Amino acid sequence: MIKKIYLDPYIFIGISLLAMVGVLILFSASEGDTTIVFKQSIYVVLGLILFLFVSQPDPDIYRRFSPLILFGTLVLVFIAYFFGPEINGARRWIRLFGFSFQPSELLKISLPLFLASFLFDKKLPINAKQTAISIFFILACFLSVYIQPDLGTGLLIAASGFLVLFLAGLSWVFIGITIAAILIFSPFIWNNLLEPFQRDRIWTLFNPESDPYGSGWNIIQSKIAIGSGGFFGKGYGEGSQTHLNFLPETQTDFIFSVLAEEFGFIGVLLLLFLYALVLLRTFYLAVNARDRFCRLVIGGFIFTFGFNVMINLAMVIGLIPVVGMPLPFFSRGGTSLLSIFLMFGIITSMSTHKKFIPK
Repeated sequence: MIKKIYLDPYIFIGISLLAMVGVLILFSASEGDTTIVFKQSIYVVLGLILFLFVSQPDPDIYRRFSPLILFGTLVLVFIAYFFGPEINGARRWIRLFGFSFQPSELLKISLPLFLASFLFDKKLPINAKQTAISIFFILACFLSVYIQPDLGTGLLIAASGFLVLFLAGLSWVFIGITIAAILIFSPFIWNNLLEPFQRDRIWTLFNPESDPYGSGWNIIQSKIAIGSGGFFGKGYGEGSQTHLNFLPETQTDFIFSVLAEEFGFIGVLLLLFLYALVLLRTFYLAVNARDRFCRLVIGGFIFTFGFNVMINLAMVIGLIPVVGMPLPFFSRGGTSLLSIFLMFGIITSMSTHKKFIPK
């Protein structure tokens, strides 16, 4: 007898379409580099296999083993920091069989899982002790990535933790005090915690034309590429900003600009439609999840995913500073892509396993 396969067809079709369109755009962004596209395609296939694999266990397994999953991920992060190769001044990767693996990406999964497991049975609103313990783990995960250094990924990991904390019943008084504290200490953060290049990116946001051939180049070229796409775009593989090497980081941070230039407003609308379908479906699954643990996990994951998309889009159109945030399913990078497939696989597990209620 064939064992039942747990699968949400809407999620599976949605993320498969996003991944396939992502490979198509990457082919153009990489100037038809078949090596890059083939490698990314391998990651897509592997991601779908992982998606199906992690969809099958009962959610209680993830709840029981969440502390071990978080601990194992942190161990990998520190192995990368102390023993991994240094690339562009950062130690974020572990090399294995010719592939580079960035373990910090997995913290976007393991931290929300752990916090949801810790908070799912607590009374609302959660008390000061539970809040403090949660914030300790969030800060520990953030700092472990920040020192690599990788501020963009670190902020997304911290956001994923705080989103679960918020959904679990974080006090509005605490939220207000935190926002006030950030505003009060913002001069200290600016002078002591931000690197010079990070401060330059923030200044550039307000006036990129002040240094059009330096710090303002990326965002200026991105805006030109997006605007020049018009309504229907210039055509697949015909983007002048992309293929004349004006647009930077076309395979990673600014791949959305490639799509906008070549497929125009219509292409952007179709992309946003696919993202919206996936987000709305996962929101529905969160509302109808079997218990509070599953709701917290799904809610934390979909807000993290949506936050990731929003930050990348806001970055490439010049609404926020460039922070090195990839566009999910599109930007080149195996670990980021696999972590997203794992995330949606766990969401599927949380939504398809129903508790047996005896009559």
